Amino acid sequence: MIAQFLPNRYIPNHLPHLLRQSLLTLVVLLFSPLVALAASGTETAGTQAANQAARTAPSSGVELVMVEQQGCEWCRRWNEEIAPIYPKTTEGAFAPLRRVDLRAIPDDLKTARRVNFTPTFLIVKDSHEMARLEGYPGEDFFWPLLAQLLSKHVGFTPDTAESPGS
Repeated sequence: MIAQFLPNRYIPNHLPHLLRQSLLTLVVLLFSPLVALAASGTETAGTQAANQAARTAPSSGVELVMVEQQGCEWCRRWNEEIAPIYPKTTEGAFAPLRRVDLRAIPDDLKTARRVNFTPTFLIVKDSHEMARLEGYPGEDFFWPLLAQLLSKHVGFTPDTAESPGS
């Protein structure tokens, strides 16, 4: 899943093929959380504040919906590493963040399939899912993956001069 988005620059070419494949497999296994902790399903204060901000912000029809749940370790890492800067980036301006609890996905959000893992990032246009990124692959992989999904599915033009992951 994530392997299709990994640029070759992340795995050096001088490594033997089997070692490169093993490293790629390790990256996919480590950064694709498939098991989420049980959650009570309650909305956190951060979720409430982010959703209020999203409701009051002008809408272009495109948003990044983060499906999360209480107790999710990968959600916590994303909140520490990405959340503070996300609204200040070109990606954040193009697709404002909206947080949704896994156990309380709004009826107006039309997903392509059921969301099973947290965090899951949905690229949404006019309340319809256009693409998704399941799991949080870490800061170094998150930005290029997000830019690629936004570009491919909703016409985002990345600002390569000012990359947040650099």
